Amino acid sequence: MKQIRIVNREMTSTELARMNKGFDEHALENRVELQHSERIGFVGLDVDRFVGCSSGLAYKNGEKYSGWFYLTDLFVEKAYRSKGLGTRLLKLIENEAVALGVKHIWLWTSHDDALKFYRKEGYYTFAEMENWYSDGRSRVGLRKEL
Repeated sequence: MKQIRIVNREMTSTELARMNKGFDEHALENRVELQHSERIGFVGLDVDRFVGCSSGLAYKNGEKYSGWFYLTDLFVEKAYRSKGLGTRLLKLIENEAVALGVKHIWLWTSHDDALKFYRKEGYYTFAEMENWYSDGRSRVGLRKEL
């Protein structure tokens, strides 16, 4: 067999496209429907000023949504916190996921205030990566049954 050279560099767009196509081919060979995601989100506005958002990815296997929604973002400007906006934004995204037939939601977080907020909303820890952040805090995976 000819010597294969390995190079430390970023993939080109052509190489990245081939890798993704290869993963798709592998999935289909194993009778797994191809998965893709759709971003869903809500924006909080005070008149025309952005004050918060909730956003995430609903995954589809073929034409059917999988059972999981990944909450990628829940943000509220500091002046608007502790006034219920975060809960409203979270409930909207959860309700949208349920309307799609999704049964579970998950996310990553770290800060104590965020952990308390999500636990109050019914989320529980499924993973923790200790010392993830430079200050020694863990990255915590939370999930909830919808």
